[in-house]
Amino acid sequence: MAFARALAAAAAALSIVALGAPAHASETVRVAEGMLRGATAGAVTSFKGVPFAAPPVGDLRWRPPAPAAHWSGVREATAYGPACIQMGIARSGGTAHQSEDCLYLNVWTPASFRPGEKLPVMVWIHGGAFIFGTGGSPFYDGTHFAERGVVLVTLNYRLGRLGFFAHPALTAENPKGPLGDYGIMDNIAALKWVKANIAAFGGDPRNVTIFGESAGGILVNWLMTAPDARGLFQKAISESGFGRDGGIPIRGEAPRTGEAVGERFAASVGVTGTGPAAAKALRALTVQQLAAPVSGLADPAIPSPMVDGVLIPEPPPEAWAQGKEASVPYIAGGNSWEASLFPEARRHPEAVLVRAGSERSALAAAYGASDPATVAMDATTESTVIEPDRYLARLHAAHGDKAWTYYFSYVPEAERAEFPGAGHGSEIIYVFNNLIDHPVTFGGRTFPAATPQDHKIADAMTAYWVAFAKSSNPDSAGGVLWRPAEPGDVVLQFGEDGVHARPGFHRTSLDLLQNLADRAVR
Repeated sequence: MAFARALAAAAAALSIVALGAPAHASETVRVAEGMLRGATAGAVTSFKGVPFAAPPVGDLRWRPPAPAAHWSGVREATAYGPACIQMGIARSGGTAHQSEDCLYLNVWTPASFRPGEKLPVMVWIHGGAFIFGTGGSPFYDGTHFAERGVVLVTLNYRLGRLGFFAHPALTAENPKGPLGDYGIMDNIAALKWVKANIAAFGGDPRNVTIFGESAGGILVNWLMTAPDARGLFQKAISESGFGRDGGIPIRGEAPRTGEAVGERFAASVGVTGTGPAAAKALRALTVQQLAAPVSGLADPAIPSPMVDGVLIPEPPPEAWAQGKEASVPYIAGGNSWEASLFPEARRHPEAVLVRAGSERSALAAAYGASDPATVAMDATTESTVIEPDRYLARLHAAHGDKAWTYYFSYVPEAERAEFPGAGHGSEIIYVFNNLIDHPVTFGGRTFPAATPQDHKIADAMTAYWVAFAKSSNPDSAGGVLWRPAEPGDVVLQFGEDGVHARPGFHRTSLDLLQNLADRAVR
């Protein structure tokens, strides 16, 4: 897809820029583990490859993250640490260097920072379907946030079968939990590190905003319900976070459980039994064995977050429905072509539309479309992301908390004839303001330089995100007033005609999809 290739092209260009950043030996800070030396470029100082936990290798595989070791002298922090092991997929944008030793984070702060200055902090959780990605991708370079007075942190967390894996032999080692969700445990460990150390970079540990996209957006919603994450952040933004995603149980009578998935995988590599010998054999597997790919995102064997009853006490949508989510200001939103992640909706629309039952014709009327493929794509976009955004925002508001929603539909002019909307993940380079001002050739295709219109949308998105981090209210960004989602189902749309507030956004189609979702859980 063009938007994905464009992101990769932007990453390639940003990598070249990053290599040329000068280092300044005087830029040092002291954290709990020792001294760090970063690098300054322009008005921003960055610290990369900072360990926030011990390497989760050997006997520490499939255990909660242990504290990082202390070091003597000054540790160079001018290069990203390795990415966590990816699920058999070669990915560009910073994931070429992979290792099981991967629990590192990165910090960008104004070069003029003073320790204890109490600047707002934003912590980014990357996406990638829980099987690929890294906080060290140039997509997520935090320079433009730091230029606006924010301390920006990105992090790695264990992925695939190393990050989301359950097996009866591992349960027997730790029967009272937490279990399975090692990638979530890593996120909590990173947030604890931020709370303990971010003041050294000028950040305020009591003013932390977590934000993430796709799998990262799901993790934001899940962290809102995790008891161990309480007090580690004060605001949250979920981008394309699939708000009705409740994961699977670790064990029990459900058709798909984490332990059942784990046992099937173990058997496929010759590991049987549920005792200590099985746990030892699993830890002896190579990362190549553990990273063996699945057939696709719909494969039931794909690793994903689980409800263990301890780290995650219950499915997050149920926790939100009961008002158990963190009482913090919250933003949720999605893109106008989230169906780009689900090409089967276009190729086989009947498989989508049959689930609409008697509402099928009403949905087509709501979308103003008769072509089944168009209706199926629109319904997929709204049922997976846009309606769940509204659902969580309404619940959060009903519990007495502020919630805002957005809709990103901006497509660069050069791509409008080719694509029906803004694809999954395409908002990221606008949020981070990492547009490229010169043509970039990637994969045999040349992508044009960013236009003034592109920059206008990027400047607006960054400004709203920064305003939210600074004041807990994005309407202080200036420009169009961004009112809370409730009352009135107000959405702030970042579109081809600029930024506009949309009361009653897509109410007809979203009401239909909400009714279908409510029926499905009864």
